[in-house]
Amino acid sequence: MSPRRSAAEAQQTRGRILSRAAEIASSEGLEGITIGRLAEELEMSKSGVHKHFGTKETLQISTLDKAFVDFWHRVVSPALAFPPGLDRLRVVCANSVDYLAAPLLPGGCLMTAALSEFDGRPGAVRDAVAEVWSRWQGQLRSDLVVAVEAGELPASFDVEQALFEILAAGLGLNAAMQLQHDEAAVGRARRAISRALEQA
Repeated sequence: MSPRRSAAEAQQTRGRILSRAAEIASSEGLEGITIGRLAEELEMSKSGVHKHFGTKETLQISTLDKAFVDFWHRVVSPALAFPPGLDRLRVVCANSVDYLAAPLLPGGCLMTAALSEFDGRPGAVRDAVAEVWSRWQGQLRSDLVVAVEAGELPASFDVEQALFEILAAGLGLNAAMQLQHDEAAVGRARRAISRALEQA
C-alpha cells in the first residue's frame, strides 16, 4: 500500500469516527462519546480509535471542531459571496435559522449543546467551546460593525445589543425545536433577528 493511499484511508477512518461522535454528542453531550463506545459501534478495535485521538478530551475537541466546520460551511461560507455588511449579515442569519430548523445532527446544534454542557466547567474542552463561540460571535460582530461604518445602520446603532439578541434568538430557536418541536419558533426567530437589526 502506498503512503498516500494509507494516509487517505486513515483520514477517511478518522472522518467516519468523528461523524458518529458528532451524532452521539448532539443528543447526549460530548461526555456521551468515548473511545470504547465508538469502537463498538463502528466495529473497530479500541486501539484503532485510540490511535487517531489518544485521549477522550482530544476526541471531544475534535468532534466539536468537526461540527463547527460543518456549521460554518453551511451557514457562513455561502454568505461570503456577498460584500461585508448588512447584506452578508442577513444571509448569515437566515442560514443560521435554516440550520437550526433542519440541523445536520439528530440532536440539533452541537455548539449550542456544548455551550450548556461546558460553560461552567474549566478545562481544555470548555476553552474549545469558548473558541468556536468566539469565532461565531466575531463573524456576526464584524458585519454589524461594517454595516454601521458604511451607513447601512445608524451611527447610534448598538452593535453589542444586536449581537446579543441575534445569538439569543438562535439559542431560543434551538431549545424550542429540540424540546418542543415548535415549528412556529422558526418564524419567531426570524422576526426577533429582524427587530434586532431595526433598532433606532
